[in-house]
Amino acid sequence: MDLAPVDTPHNRARTHPLAALAVAGALLTGCASLPDDGSDTSVMRLDDLRALRYCEVILIGGDAVAQDLRAALYNTTDLNNSWNPRDTCPAALWDKLDTEAIKHQFEVLDVLKNGPRYWVMDWIELPLGTERDFSGLRARWADEVPLLRGVDLHEKGANAYRPTRVERRSAKGFAKGQPVFFLEGPDGMPWVMQAYANTVDPNLTYADLPNLGSRLKLPPGWKYRFKVLDKELTIRAVEGHARIVHDDLDNTYDACFETACSFKP
Repeated sequence: MDLAPVDTPHNRARTHPLAALAVAGALLTGCASLPDDGSDTSVMRLDDLRALRYCEVILIGGDAVAQDLRAALYNTTDLNNSWNPRDTCPAALWDKLDTEAIKHQFEVLDVLKNGPRYWVMDWIELPLGTERDFSGLRARWADEVPLLRGVDLHEKGANAYRPTRVERRSAKGFAKGQPVFFLEGPDGMPWVMQAYANTVDPNLTYADLPNLGSRLKLPPGWKYRFKVLDKELTIRAVEGHARIVHDDLDNTYDACFETACSFKP
């Protein structure tokens, strides 16, 4: 999901390391509090992530009348995978997830499903909070974020190729010998894919990524490419911030600038 464009104070928001999010407040009414599931977090390192399937359950609370809304994001990575270690978002659980029932259970304004998605990095370190059971699907609190105004949640790709500055407390790694997939902006900035999505194209697979550029609606000046790493690439938040961008298939990328990346690939 997409945040509004960056570079104005009004548009800046805090988000977790896995997704950017925005909502049109006029779609919701009332007030609701979110669970306090991020009050006690522990930094976890999650390994062997490449091509791992995950998804997110997003609880929305706050004041809809004032358009002061927040979202609590719960991620399934490293859970629900007793049947298949590479799938933390089993279709049998994800497809039957009852968002209305979860909305009433937690007494929130709305519940959103984000996914399924697949990691393209190899490891990540990030703070995680309370684990919840959503109709049988387990997910951990990953962040609580303020939502931007005026974006239709149901319009996929509304902010594609519009870089966003976010707050973040994470580090992620791409192993030597593995491919990395890039968007390259008009200024030459490489944006490294962290996850691909089945939210727009349900048939997109990891095997499609090397040739994805032919399927993207790239704006003038943007390019897509991939390469195999000759050493490990690490991307870290810089003073609590990172820059991300989405393509028109809802795949997510991190800006690889000098102080964020261990080297420029």
